[in-house]
Amino acid sequence: MQIKEIFPSIYKLKTNNQEILVTKNLTPGITYYGEPVFEIDDIEYRSWNPTRSKIAAVILKNIKHMPILPGCFILYLGAASGTTVSHVSDIVGLEGHVWGLDFAPRSVRDLLDKVTRHRRNVSPILGDARKPSSYSPYVPLVDVIFADVAQPDQADIIAKNGSYFLKEGGWIMLTVKSRSVDVSEKPENVYEAQIRVLENAGYQIHEVIILDPFEKDHAMILASFV
Repeated sequence: MQIKEIFPSIYKLKTNNQEILVTKNLTPGITYYGEPVFEIDDIEYRSWNPTRSKIAAVILKNIKHMPILPGCFILYLGAASGTTVSHVSDIVGLEGHVWGLDFAPRSVRDLLDKVTRHRRNVSPILGDARKPSSYSPYVPLVDVIFADVAQPDQADIIAKNGSYFLKEGGWIMLTVKSRSVDVSEKPENVYEAQIRVLENAGYQIHEVIILDPFEKDHAMILASFV
């Protein structure tokens, strides 16, 4: 097996003529969703499935800049049960932190039971991403806000959170689910409309990456606040 670091703390593992995206397991011996693990030079790596993680998908779609780095503070909107949160936790390490918010009590309970109990760099929050003032006492200024929320006003939601929590020069990563915004509109038109919302809120768009074939009718918008 051969391993190559493609971004800080994010790796590609080549085995049997197959390339697999992996992160170093912050909790060796513990996995979170049945993901395969690989041991190289006494280090355990966890497979990161791009069909189950929008961030993994965008990496394999050759994103040019990855703002999630070791030591970063991350606000993750739409954390669900923590599949991707666990890999973001691997990347930021113990010097960084992830605040994972979800509206569904069941998802937050799963996040607590499956991830937070093993990782002290993850804090779950039960809350509505449309109401950042309700959880502002629990979240400091962050380096990156990632959003994966299936709502028609996705761009408005992340922009509003940015006004509360994003550091100067910070980044947003918005997953646009076109069918959640307007099922009757062409996906590319939906993406353009969400981009305009972010630009009007003062964000500079750096990349727009279509997530097919990993996710149908999805795109990732990478932007920074200017």
